[in-house]
Amino acid sequence: MPPLPDHLHFTQSSLQDFTDCKRRFQLRYLDQLAWPAIETEPALIHERFMHLGARFHQLVQQHQLGLPVERLTRQLTDPNLTRWWDNYLTHIPTDLPAKRLTETILTTSLAGERLLAKYDLLAVEPNRVVIVDWKTSQPHAKRPRRSTMADRLQTRVYRYVLVEAGAHLNSGHPFQPEQVEMIYWFAEFPDQPFHFPYTTAQYHADREYLTGLIDEIKILQPDQFPLTPEEKRCAYCPYRSLCNRGTRAGDFEAWDTDSDTILSLDFDLEQIAEIEF
Repeated sequence: MPPLPDHLHFTQSSLQDFTDCKRRFQLRYLDQLAWPAIETEPALIHERFMHLGARFHQLVQQHQLGLPVERLTRQLTDPNLTRWWDNYLTHIPTDLPAKRLTETILTTSLAGERLLAKYDLLAVEPNRVVIVDWKTSQPHAKRPRRSTMADRLQTRVYRYVLVEAGAHLNSGHPFQPEQVEMIYWFAEFPDQPFHFPYTTAQYHADREYLTGLIDEIKILQPDQFPLTPEEKRCAYCPYRSLCNRGTRAGDFEAWDTDSDTILSLDFDLEQIAEIEF
């Protein structure tokens, strides 16, 4: 395969796309093809929840930076966003280190390429760091299975990159895997977060696995990015008509966040525009 394009850096989203469907990775990240197909029906409802998720992340970021709750609450008009915000204020994760860093980007080199992670929140103290990731979803959705979240590339990439690239957050000393924890907090299930501590064995396994993914991508020829055999994924993919996998978008009401293939609206936040403060 020719050298990877200069614009490409690897993230949890791009690697998740590669594991879910190699063709989708090729179309989105190598060819940079903006295909206009909508992901779910009705499209306007889906788009609305996408932007509500982005708005919620912005509210939490502003709160963690010290803006008064009253000032932020006055901005709210949507009932779903108001419910998420009330859930957050009532069930903010406790026992977090006092130093808070929001929307932090860390990068490291792996297999000769750049691996990037963007964190919603890092709570830091000497020799301890907690990653908090805020998850929003449509109101009818079930909470994802713990095993689903454990297997997501986000869980593996975020913890690994923090060990590799987080020394400047710990007085120049790299965090040991056992000093890292990741928390997924669900706006629709605020009292049921998932906690994922890290171990040295997991760190080494992640390094080997992520290196293997990137090495595989680097050697594939353009005709070696096959469609996923899991066709149920295609109903929610914007490239499905291009791949002759249907023309009708998946039903928003049937979007199953407990599925191993379709997890949550948050996984698309990297693809939508940032909302200005």
